Amino acid sequence: MPEPVLEAVGLHRAYGSVQAVDDVSFVLPEGGSLGIVGESGSGKTTTARIVVGLERADAGDVRIRGRARAGGRGRARRLARAREVQMVFQDPYLSLDPRTSVEQVLRETLGLHFPGTDHDRRVRELLDQVGLGTRAADARPRQLSGGQRQRVAIARALAVEPAVLVLDEAVAALDVSVQAQILNLLADIREQTRIGYLFITHDLGVVRCVTDDVIVMRRGRVVEAGRTAEVLAAPGHPYTRLLLDSVPRPGWDPAAIAAARRAL
Repeated sequence: MPEPVLEAVGLHRAYGSVQAVDDVSFVLPEGGSLGIVGESGSGKTTTARIVVGLERADAGDVRIRGRARAGGRGRARRLARAREVQMVFQDPYLSLDPRTSVEQVLRETLGLHFPGTDHDRRVRELLDQVGLGTRAADARPRQLSGGQRQRVAIARALAVEPAVLVLDEAVAALDVSVQAQILNLLADIREQTRIGYLFITHDLGVVRCVTDDVIVMRRGRVVEAGRTAEVLAAPGHPYTRLLLDSVPRPGWDPAAIAAARRAL
């Protein structure tokens, strides 16, 4: 069994009287891929933001390779945390400077984390790794397609060589054919680098395709967890069954789904 690259232990996060994350724990092995699924408001994105460091847990721990996440303030601490875990968001256009070329994006990231070195070779490697090539180096975000922009976001995240890559609905805004390309790209990168993936998604098709294990969240709590194939083939919790039944297919009955949701 590979060593854990990421451990979340007893995470809690409340906003006033709302318990957004309630005693959430999971383990991601090195080179593994874990999906966190649930509807809007289930707590999955808040959990991801705690892992990345964008939110502070009220209680619980996040560990990388057995050590607590780098804490404290200051530039050096922030950079250390960024090198442990990187995040790719649903809409990369919002996180890319429209005035900055692809090459400049990568050079700025490399210069911030690895100053004083020549980054020419590394920029070329990153572009090749995400399937863009040097032809896209001079392009601005507005000149790229949605799939190409997401490849840039992935390259920027990989530039710091993180232990964990958190993907928050990272293919939800893409066309189906482009989704498949990005998911295949991520599978190849995981095989090459042994990076750990934490997929945050509501799409059970994505979970089935790219994760080894899955946890299902509802109202801030984990209601089911296990190997992805086993959970999706024979869900043990009514909420997991509801999520599976909610996927449109021939004979799908929205009224029955709504009734089942009210019963829960």
